[in-house]
Amino acid sequence: MASTSKITIKSDAIKQNVNFVKSLIGTSTILSAVIKGNAYGHGIPVMVKTFESAGINHFSVYSSPEAKDAFKAKSSNSTIMIMGIICVNDYQWVVENNIEFYVSTLDVLEKAIHYSKKAGVKSHIHIDVETGMNRTGIVFENLKKVVSVINSNIDCLEIIGITSHFAGAESIANHIRIKKQFSVFKKRVKYFEKNNIIPRILHIASSAATINYPDSRLDLVRVGILLYGYWPTKETFIHYIHRRKDKSDPIKRAMTWCSNVILIKVIPESEFIGYGLSFQAQHQMKIMIVPVGYSNGYSRSLSNLGHVIVKGRKAPIVGSVNMNMIICDITNIENVQIGDEVVLIGKQGDQEISFSSFAEMNNSLNYEILARLPENIQRCLDDK
Repeated sequence: MASTSKITIKSDAIKQNVNFVKSLIGTSTILSAVIKGNAYGHGIPVMVKTFESAGINHFSVYSSPEAKDAFKAKSSNSTIMIMGIICVNDYQWVVENNIEFYVSTLDVLEKAIHYSKKAGVKSHIHIDVETGMNRTGIVFENLKKVVSVINSNIDCLEIIGITSHFAGAESIANHIRIKKQFSVFKKRVKYFEKNNIIPRILHIASSAATINYPDSRLDLVRVGILLYGYWPTKETFIHYIHRRKDKSDPIKRAMTWCSNVILIKVIPESEFIGYGLSFQAQHQMKIMIVPVGYSNGYSRSLSNLGHVIVKGRKAPIVGSVNMNMIICDITNIENVQIGDEVVLIGKQGDQEISFSSFAEMNNSLNYEILARLPENIQRCLDDK
């Protein structure tokens, strides 16, 4: 795929992150790699293969289109679980291919039964219960009806799991709410079990809960951001290290994002650079143009604020970030040539632009910046 920039995934970083999470959860808990949002911007096809090579064979996606992308890339012994939406035209494909999926409403449960009968195979479901996040999940008032429908159609259903989702396990401010949710979850599980609905696995923990609430790891954890080398929040990292002698970061950033210089020119003193009047040269300047802009996921909010790395030195962005390019000041950087590598996120020489700092400059979350990286950016694997 031709693109004006390239994202490289470091397989050794992924392996280190996977091993770190496995060291926390032990061998009896399943590690499901969350690959929603195009694998947090890293690319579903490349990440499925990379995670499999690191020993993961369970994948969580948000939607049936994401499940299809993962299905094409996975090996025969890996499992896909849809945590969110199934497009109406995809239900039969999902059921026929043993894709596991959340049942969050009576409507989805009825579709699971319908398409199971149509395909002649069981639907592999996870019962998603509302515990206090007030997003998706079967509400208390519908539990009796859900139990009745399941027990009346048990030949059509494989009850893989019962699940829910915490509302902000990454912050101590939510501690009481999280504890209450976990208590409600356990009550819901008991309710189903009393009604002869026995799941194989229970799961509720995300990346943050895996770190902050060890008792919530249960039979499976759904880990996303940690596997890519980022902490859900600084608070989560501090929580992890505060009682440890070794205060170093145990995970590694897996992504490097690079482009190249396409033009170099000299700008006279007092000239404005780029759109409008946001930047004026206070002296004669040398600039370079890099073919990455806000259409490529490089936010306009980094205008006159962001930096890139070229020739091992940081070059500030001057003027507005354009749709397809950025302009950078290289007045004090020698020997920059057209075609030179430009690091947008990652390390070159002794300089580094971390995704965390990039997100802070952009006043956004790691999750948001990663997920907004367009799919048409070339992605490749570094096996070194």
